[in-house]
Amino acid sequence: MVEQVTSKNTSERPGRALQRDISLAFFRIGMLGFGGGPSSIPLVHSEVVKKYKWMNDDEFGDILALANTLPGPIATKMAGYIGYRVAGIWGCLNAILSSVIPTVVGMIIFLGLLQAYKDIPWVQHMSASVVPVVAVMLGVMTWDFIKKSGETLTWKVAILIVALAAILIEGLHVHPAFVILGCIAFAFYPLLLRRKKA
Repeated sequence: MVEQVTSKNTSERPGRALQRDISLAFFRIGMLGFGGGPSSIPLVHSEVVKKYKWMNDDEFGDILALANTLPGPIATKMAGYIGYRVAGIWGCLNAILSSVIPTVVGMIIFLGLLQAYKDIPWVQHMSASVVPVVAVMLGVMTWDFIKKSGETLTWKVAILIVALAAILIEGLHVHPAFVILGCIAFAFYPLLLRRKKA
């Protein structure tokens, strides 16, 4: 059974008002998530945790970790799950459509314009100018996750996991999904040992 949202923000905004909030939140994410799925994650966090308070940081981190282990675009998976969690099947459909359709329409329009004016220098450098902003957004969110890990696991363990993940993903080119699954298995291993002893 899907966990029901009990936050004040959603429980007092049923029906159309809640669906409007979902639509606006994921419309903004879809339209401002330059650079693909990973760059939209800080926007999703800003909307669902900070603005609408549909979940807390720990819940968002769990959803993000699970979404990374499953196939498909991460922004779409997160939109679908969060919409479903907040407002059921209609919330799921609303969130997915609000994040995908405006982007697809925008691509059709803007790519047509870019193709027409692709030789103009400022057009060539337009997308490159967005990259530093996306890097800062990802960096801020990464630091927030590291701080929370340090508080939960102790800083030594958190830094060790960060270092190992960096070596595996960047150095050895292990897919992030396998690294996340490895961390999940590592977390559950002590529980399995306890059950065997019991």
